[in-house]
Amino acid sequence: MEANKITKGSEKKIGHLMLEQGIITREQLKEALDLHQKERSCGEKKNFGQILIELGFVNEETLTSVVACQAGVDFIRLENYIIDKTATTLIDSDSIRRYRAIPIGFENGLLVVAMSDPNDILAIDDIRLISGYEIKPVCASESELKALIDQHARISSDSLVDEVDIEQDQTEKEDQQASLIGKPAVQLANLIFNQAAQDGASDIHIEPQDKDLRVRFRIDGVLHEVMQPPYKLYLPLVSRIKVVANMDIANRRVPQDGRISLKLDRRMIDLRVASLPTAYGEKITLRLLDRSAQIITLSELGFPDSQLKLFRKLINKPHGCMLVTGPTGSGKTTTLYAGLTELNSVEKNIITVEDPIEYRLAGINQIQINPRAGLTFASGLKSILRNDPDIIMIGEIRDHETARISVESALTGHMVLSTLHTNDAAGAITRLGDMGIESYLTASSVIAVLAQRLVRLLCNYCREEQTLGREELLASIPDFPLRKDERDLKVYKPVGCLRCARTGYKGRRGVYELLIISDKIKHLTLQRSSAGEIHEAAVSEGMISLRQDGLMKVRAGLTSLEEVLRVLP
Repeated sequence: MEANKITKGSEKKIGHLMLEQGIITREQLKEALDLHQKERSCGEKKNFGQILIELGFVNEETLTSVVACQAGVDFIRLENYIIDKTATTLIDSDSIRRYRAIPIGFENGLLVVAMSDPNDILAIDDIRLISGYEIKPVCASESELKALIDQHARISSDSLVDEVDIEQDQTEKEDQQASLIGKPAVQLANLIFNQAAQDGASDIHIEPQDKDLRVRFRIDGVLHEVMQPPYKLYLPLVSRIKVVANMDIANRRVPQDGRISLKLDRRMIDLRVASLPTAYGEKITLRLLDRSAQIITLSELGFPDSQLKLFRKLINKPHGCMLVTGPTGSGKTTTLYAGLTELNSVEKNIITVEDPIEYRLAGINQIQINPRAGLTFASGLKSILRNDPDIIMIGEIRDHETARISVESALTGHMVLSTLHTNDAAGAITRLGDMGIESYLTASSVIAVLAQRLVRLLCNYCREEQTLGREELLASIPDFPLRKDERDLKVYKPVGCLRCARTGYKGRRGVYELLIISDKIKHLTLQRSSAGEIHEAAVSEGMISLRQDGLMKVRAGLTSLEEVLRVLP
């Protein structure tokens, strides 16, 4: 029975209300009560509703609607509600966080306040005193409320200035320059950094146009426009960023590089700053690296089970060369870090040479290349070989010398992991040949090539199911992995809600193809066969292609057809 049919204002407890309405059974109520009592005796502070959700007896929306009916208030879905920004300014950010309640509009002279617990009388009384309005509480789900409060915190400049701590030694000259920039630009820079960190952006683009200014974030690999600040703040904003990044604010005609360290919400964030002169002024691009982020594990990357077992077996071999390929931003370094983390042990000497070192790995010797000082991938690799390594990770094979040392190291008893920029796994074999590596060296040293892409994951809260007929699906995607007896297929499409910033997607997952260098592939390599021939041979031996792995993730409901076709046309 629907939760909204419960009599409003009921004094009965949540569990008994749900039992009366047939939402849960008596056995489920008893199980939940027993678990709740057990957790309370252990010091846990979960409420009864959380227990019901964790046990899978109700979903969050049903629980919230029952809580609303019990309290005698309306249940609303925030994603469908037009938020009045004037109302949100009536309470300070600290109070919004403290009470887990946020004003969202006005109704008949009352201030409408969204809450997850409308029975919190103390919170309602305090909000009445702070705002000066009589309050109309409404009930919203915990996850939607958290998303809206987080969004409000990002655009609330009064809290951002205090939260951002720019960790940089300022010279007296820089202090004088900063004082000329002005507080609005400082607040805007803090706002941009904080919002980017909370949105999980990998890059920030600050771009002057003819008569306006555009700020875009790259989130899950796709650029989104997030704000258009007043153009008059453009020069002060750029100057502010360049000052804290130790760049020359007077020189706007040549590209420059800099670095900023920020402390945001107890997280250390490194920003690599690059300026680029354009027709309308300097474009600033910032790459965000979260120092406190946990290294993702191999099992979390998204490998199909069969490929994960093979990959683990390959990287644990005593020697050989393992290549990871794909375009920029496809997650190659993340995959290598995940592999190194699993290989890391006291018995193994692991050394990396990178540009730049993106994450510090405990127990692993990491080298940052410095071309100005003469430390390149090739020279660094030569030095590594004199330091008794077991496993070597090379950030990228860029030239003939690095490629040659890599394959020769693999032949002399070292495990070498590296990346290449090719479109698929087979292309890495021919690319080594193009770099001047003899085919017999490639065939003898390379044990496997992993090609990968990243696809966005559908938002679990707003994805929408759709049914596609067999003929319709195969007409547009002839290689879709359908079973012979399958007439219809249920897939999901993006919609958009508050939790996913209305994109329909939240997070990313890898799509992979793992090419094992078998005897047949070695023979084709020695014959200098084309990438297409090598790919066909690998598929005939059981290799799952990038496209097939992507389409299988569509079948599993993880992503959409549109997303796979965008990444793998």
